[in-house]
Parts: sequence; C-alpha cells; structure tokens
Amino acid sequence: MTAGREIRPYPFDMHETEVSPLYAKLREEEPVSRVQLPYGEPAWMVTRHDHVKTVLSDPRFSRELAQGLDQPRLRTENIGDGIMGMDPPDHTRLRRLVGKAFTARRVEQLRTDIRQRADRLADAMTEHGGPVDLVEHFARPLPVSVICDLLGVPYQDHTRFRKWTEAMTNEESAVSDVLSVIGPEMDEYLGGLVAQRRREPTDDLLGAMVRARDEGDKLTEDELISVAGPGLLAGGAETVSSGIPSFVFTLLTHPDELALLRRRPELMPSAVEELLRFVPINTAAMFARYSLEDVRLGDTVIRSGEPVLPAIAAANRDPEVFDDPERIDLTRAKNPHVTFGHGPHHCIGAQLARLELCIALETLLERFPELRLADGPENVTWKFGVIVRGPSELRISW
Repeated sequence: MTAGREIRPYPFDMHETEVSPLYAKLREEEPVSRVQLPYGEPAWMVTRHDHVKTVLSDPRFSRELAQGLDQPRLRTENIGDGIMGMDPPDHTRLRRLVGKAFTARRVEQLRTDIRQRADRLADAMTEHGGPVDLVEHFARPLPVSVICDLLGVPYQDHTRFRKWTEAMTNEESAVSDVLSVIGPEMDEYLGGLVAQRRREPTDDLLGAMVRARDEGDKLTEDELISVAGPGLLAGGAETVSSGIPSFVFTLLTHPDELALLRRRPELMPSAVEELLRFVPINTAAMFARYSLEDVRLGDTVIRSGEPVLPAIAAANRDPEVFDDPERIDLTRAKNPHVTFGHGPHHCIGAQLARLELCIALETLLERFPELRLADGPENVTWKFGVIVRGPSELRISW
C-alpha cells in the first residue's frame, strides 16, 4: 500500500497557535498519509480522531519496538524515550508506581500550594512593573517548582532544572549535541539525590521510587532516573510552561472569549479544556508507534514493522467529533480532545497540568484586570522545539 503514495516533508508550516490547513485536507482526502520528518525513516501519519485513538491505544501498535530503530524524529540524536518508550507490562509497572503521586485526591491537595506559588509570582511581577516577560517570570517557574517539590529537589536547584528542561526541548537540541552534555549532568545529579534518599529516606516522590526500587519492585536504577528526569521534569513542566503563555496569547487575541471568561469565571475548567483542544502545544506528531502486525486503518493497510505518527492537532479539529472545530468556544460541552494522549500512555500528570493551567489563568486574570500584550501580537517571538511549541517570550503589561 506504500507504492505511489506521496511522501510529504514534515512538520508542515507552523505559525503561532495555528494548525496547518494541510491537516484538514489530509483528514478529508488522505487520512492515512506518508510523511518524512527531518530525521529517521518515513512514516505513516493519521489525522482522524478515531484513527489517532486507535494508534495510541491498540496493543498492535508498539512504542517499545521503536527503541533502537531509526524512528522518525525531530532531533538528530536517536535517544532513549524512557517510560514513553515502553509497552506493558514494564510500562504498567512504572506507571502504577508513579501514579501514586498523581491521584485525583493528591492533586487536589496541591491546589492551595499552587495558588500560593502563583500569587507569589504575580506579586513579584507587580513589584517589577510592566512590561514583563510572562514566560520567564511566571510560566516557567510555576510548573518547574511544583514538579521539583514533588520529587524533593532542593529549592536552590530549581533554577538548574529550569535550564535543563528548556534545553531538552528547544530547537537547539534538534541539531546539536546539547543532550550529550545535559543528559549526563542530570543523571549525575539525580543519582546523587537517589543516594541521599537511601541514606535519609523521605516521603517525596523520589523517596517513594527509591523505596520501591530497593524493596523488590524491580525498578532499575536507569528506570528510576529516566522517570524522574526526562519523564516528569521535561514532560510535566515544559508542557505547562509552554501552555500558559500560549493560552494567554490566545485569549488576548480573542477578546470576545476573554471578556466572556472575565464575566463568567466559573467557566475556567471548560475554558482550559477548550484551550487544550484548540491550541497546539506539541510541535508536531511524534513518538511513532510501530505496527506489530498488518493493521487496516480505513482504506490503508499498515504493514508489520512500519511506524505510524498520531497527529494530535489534527484529531482535535476533526469535524466528525467537534462541532465547528475551527472556532474557539469556551462553553463547549462535548470536548473529547486527545491533547494528553489516549490509552496506556495517556499523560499521567494530566490532572496536575489542568490544575496548574486553571490556577495560572485565574491568577493572571484576577490580579491583572487590564492584562494586554505589551508589543502587539505580531511582535511575539515563538519557539518550535523538538517537543513543544509556544512563545519564547511574551511581554505583557497591565
């Protein structure tokens, strides 16, 4: 089924928070298409909501098989994917362990703490005076501090982790050997924290993982470090730190929706869900799944051993699932977006991310009733890294 198919260069043109119109064209005319990322072998890409959910959840598609292969990717290095590169039962074992820190009850217990952190950052912004870069002064430090404290990283080292998480996901890491430097640095640091937890047990997440590793849960040292580092710090913190300024930009450039949210603050949870659907946070479709056998998707047969990329941004605009999907609607009732994935690899920190995004937007709208872009939307600088997209700087005034 591959012969004769056009292989399109990918990612498609990217601009701010917009989704390429080519996704819609493919979803309608060629929902299972061929693409070529900057590095790795060509891949299939699926753009329909139902196909994306199938690729993300069907056990016939494997993440583990991608490890060691020339998988399609945005960065030159073909590095290990940690917990994102595992299939059940190993993935299930790790996820069950880490999931103890992200139950709905435990996440809700963090609400007051996160609100206090957001208020302190808003206080500092007020004292600094506008204009101020929302990314540097609010969006980045908030989620990094939350994840660092969950893991038990000392406060004086939070800045170091902020630099590591940004470096792991920005454009530079796609074409340079920055990861060969950052990776060992982070591994060495986390290894030191692990040794400290063995000497002095703690109740934080890292302490719990150390106990599980030492009490026979078959958690290897490498797994422990990869989950704590790239898995939670980069995945958990960078997604939220990019989402906050992207959502603020979207609201400020959709004044009617912003006015509605100010009039009806009780809409914040549904507003966050709609922003998660409407605003693309990932740079592109990534984390290819490899077919373990021949699988038919629509009119196309994915042969055993072929990689498939699920296009989240396209699925979130599927008119078969979402009414008027190209319009932002903060009151949208039915919103089964797949921004946090689907199936076994559904983001384990999704509820924490939702809480952080809600509190961040609530704080900013309450504390800064005249919030506005300092330089106009055309002067906002954007990053399109190897994992997330978003403003690299968002200067605001009030």
